[in-house]
Formats: sequence, structure tokens, C-alpha cells
Amino acid sequence: MDDTERWMRERAKVQIRKRARAVRGAMATSALSERSVRLAERLGGLPEVARAERLGVFWPIERQKEVDLRALYATLVASGKRLAFPRIDEPGAPLAFAWVPDLTALEERGRGFAEPPADASTTLDLDVVLVPALAADARGHRLGYGAGYYDRTLPLLRPPALAVTVVYDFQLAPELPDLETDVAVDLVVTEERTLDLRPGASRIDGMPNRPR
Repeated sequence: MDDTERWMRERAKVQIRKRARAVRGAMATSALSERSVRLAERLGGLPEVARAERLGVFWPIERQKEVDLRALYATLVASGKRLAFPRIDEPGAPLAFAWVPDLTALEERGRGFAEPPADASTTLDLDVVLVPALAADARGHRLGYGAGYYDRTLPLLRPPALAVTVVYDFQLAPELPDLETDVAVDLVVTEERTLDLRPGASRIDGMPNRPR
């Protein structure tokens, strides 16, 4: 990829990100809550999640109307699974996933989402990691807020972790512009469908597989 193409893709990502935020922001909170419930049900029914003992999850940024899976987290904890939440220890560095046995221990530190306490022990040993996004495509590429935290973090967790982007179904795109630093995920899950993008995978619901 030459400098001109990279610049064009970066500019396209800025515009898509702006549009994606506007679309999600215009949706009624009640409608998104209902979609989140359905998405949580689909996610909880995945064999990969059922088998997982250690999951990396995220606390929703409510002002951004992110997918809210907090009810699912309570169910996972009750079933004996361990949950690790991301913590930003240093701007520009990878996220630190830290164990949180009690969700009430999470703290809001001015970033819009709750994080583990500073003394919570971190881990790189996860079976599944859930990844938020503004948009995702049928190749497993996702569009975040532009800070690159998950792109820096996922290579540290995979393998063994399975990376799963969760988005509302209207956030699916046929293809998003990507850069060399972008890291594709293994599955994309919405309230309507599951896209398995792993090499050789045949499981797909509602959208044809596209080449990676």
C-alpha cells in the first residue's frame, strides 16, 4: 500500500466513523436496549462462549450507545466463568485486561466506561475476548474510535483467545477500508446473525462469506 492509498483509506475511515456515530446516536435508546438483549442471547448461545472459562469483556460507553451486555456478564459470572475487563494504564499502549470477580469493583475514571481497579491482576490468558465497534464488515475488520487500542491488544491475546466483535446489525458493512495495522477478528455477532471468519469456517447466518 503506497502513501496515497493509505491517506485515502484513512480519510475514508474518518468519514465512515463520523457517519456510524451519527447513525447509532440517532437510534432510540429503548430500541438499542432491545437489540442488546437479543444480541446477548445470541452471544450466550455460542458454543465458543459456553466452553470458555476466561472471557475478556467490555463495559459499554453509554453516551456512545454501545452494545450493552451487562446482563450477560452477570449470567456468565453466576455460571462460574471468570471475566476480565480492559483498563487503560498508559495512553497509546495496549489495553490491560484485569480480572474482576465482582462487577461492583469496576470504576469510572472519566473515560465514559468502567475499568478494573488499578491493583486488579492482569492476564493475557483468555479463551474469548469481546470487542466493541462502530462498524464491522464481512471480512472481520472493525471500525473503532480511532485510538487503535484493540489493534494493539489483540495480537497479544491471540492465540489462544477467540476475538469476537459485537455490533448491532445495522452496523454491518460489506467492506470497510483497512490499514496494515488493523487486526481482523474471528467472529462478528449481531442480534440477527453470526459471521464466522476463521479460515475454513462454514458457519454463517444471513450473509455470504467473503475472502479475507
